[in-house]
Amino acid sequence: MVESDHLHDPMTCLPVFSLYGETRIPTEEMFDPIDILLVDLQDVGTRVYTFIYTLSYCMEAAKQFGKRVIVLDRPNPIGGIQVEGNLLLQEYASFVGRFPIPMRHGLTIGEIARLFNDYFGIGCDLTVIPMKGWRRSMYFSDTGLPWVAPSPNLPTPTAAMVYPGQVLLEGTNLSEGRGTTQPFEFFGAPFMDTEKILSAFLKIVKIDKADPEGMVLRPLAFEPMFGKWKGQLCRGFQIHIIDRWKYRPYRTTLALLRAVLGHHRDEFAWKPPPYEYEFEKTPIDLITGDPEIREMIEGFAPVEEMEALWQDDLSAFQEISRSCRLYEDI
Repeated sequence: MVESDHLHDPMTCLPVFSLYGETRIPTEEMFDPIDILLVDLQDVGTRVYTFIYTLSYCMEAAKQFGKRVIVLDRPNPIGGIQVEGNLLLQEYASFVGRFPIPMRHGLTIGEIARLFNDYFGIGCDLTVIPMKGWRRSMYFSDTGLPWVAPSPNLPTPTAAMVYPGQVLLEGTNLSEGRGTTQPFEFFGAPFMDTEKILSAFLKIVKIDKADPEGMVLRPLAFEPMFGKWKGQLCRGFQIHIIDRWKYRPYRTTLALLRAVLGHHRDEFAWKPPPYEYEFEKTPIDLITGDPEIREMIEGFAPVEEMEALWQDDLSAFQEISRSCRLYEDI
C-alpha cells in the first residue's frame, strides 16, 4: 500500500489534501476552503475496499464542521442484487471495515452513503445524485461505460468481480497476483501443487467438473514483479468467470483456502500484522471481519456450514439496506 502526500494542483494551484497518508480523517483546515464536498468515486462493491470508509470519515467531518456532502453516484461494478458473506464484527472494525456489512454488499456508493448516514447514524447534510439508466441487475460490462481503474490492482471489471473472495489472500502467504498484469485473477505460490488443489477444490464445493459454479480454474505459472514471492516462479491458477450469476467469489475463495491448507499445511501461513494501519490483529481476521472464519478453515469445516452461520445476519442486512436503495431490482 503506497501512501500519498499533500500537494498543489499544477494547473489551478489549489491544495490537494491526501486522506491516505498522515491522516485518514479530514481536518478542519481541509474543510475551511470549501462550501460543499462533492464525492465522485468509483467503488467496487466489496466491504474491504477503503473508498467507502474515506467517504464515511468525510461525512463525519462534514457533520462536525457544518458542511454539505453531495455524492455523485456510480455503478456497483459487480451488480446490485447478489450479496454474500458474513457481517463484520464491531470488535474487528478497521480501515478495511468500519461497519457491520457483508463482504459483497450489493449497494452503490450513493446507497451506502445513505446507509452510513441514516442507519449507522452519521447524520450529515447529505444529498445523493442518482444515476440514469442503471438497474440492480447490471454488471459493469452492461453499462457501456469505459472502465477506469479505481486503483492499480483492479485494472479490469473481472478483477473487481473476483475481488470479494480473492482479497482474502492478502491475509496469507499466497500471492493474490499483485506484481502481475492480472491481480486477483491470478493466484498461487512456489509450493502449490495445482493438480492436488484442483481435485480437492472440486470435491469441497461438490460440483461436477463440467459446471464449476460459474467459473473454471486454469492452472498456470507466473512470476510476480513485486509483492509476495517477487521474482520467484509461482504455480497456481487463473480464475475464469463463465457465468457471473452462478459465480460466488467469497464462497469460492473459502473453498480454495480449505484446499490449499489441506495439502500444504506446512508451507501455507496466515500473514502476520501489520495490515492497513492495524498492528495487533491478524490480517485475515480483519479482512473477514470474524476470527471464527479462520478457525473454521483451519478445522476444515464445510463451506456450507460457514455460510449457514451468517445467513440470518445477511437476510437482516438485506432488509435494512432496502430503505437506502435508489434503483429498481431488475
